[in-house]
Amino acid sequence: MKTKEVTFTVEEMDRSEVSTEGIRLLDAAFAALPNAHAPYSQFRVAAAVLTSSGSVLVGTNQENASYPVGICAERVVLSAASAVAHGETILSMAVVYRPLAGPAQKPLSPCGMCRQALHEQRTRQNHPIVLWMTAEQGSVWRISDASELLPFAFSAKEL
Repeated sequence: MKTKEVTFTVEEMDRSEVSTEGIRLLDAAFAALPNAHAPYSQFRVAAAVLTSSGSVLVGTNQENASYPVGICAERVVLSAASAVAHGETILSMAVVYRPLAGPAQKPLSPCGMCRQALHEQRTRQNHPIVLWMTAEQGSVWRISDASELLPFAFSAKEL
């Protein structure tokens, strides 16, 4: 039997240690939180991306009474970037949230579907996407390449 170990690095920091780029994205994501359409779960998520032209785009989760029709904030903003900033490289993404219970303390990482979408975007643009994650309180997490969250990603090679 062979064993493989999969590891990646998460930088944990105080907000005061976050780069200007990171603060810009986190602030944009927090500003978008009220736009989340989460009437069923009351679990609001917002994501912001920085493109190679310097544009910041935001997206929020969009729930639907037919639950599978809903879409996560990360995939909303990736789709928006593809539509309005087509051909630009996504340099980084921030993800923030607010649960029903109120401000949280622990950063939230993207779900499996969003990890796959981030991996696909990273592959398509052949450039890493820095991922910033935080809650309204507590520390900030930074991952230098969002694809690291999905080490066994499905790709076009498997088709």
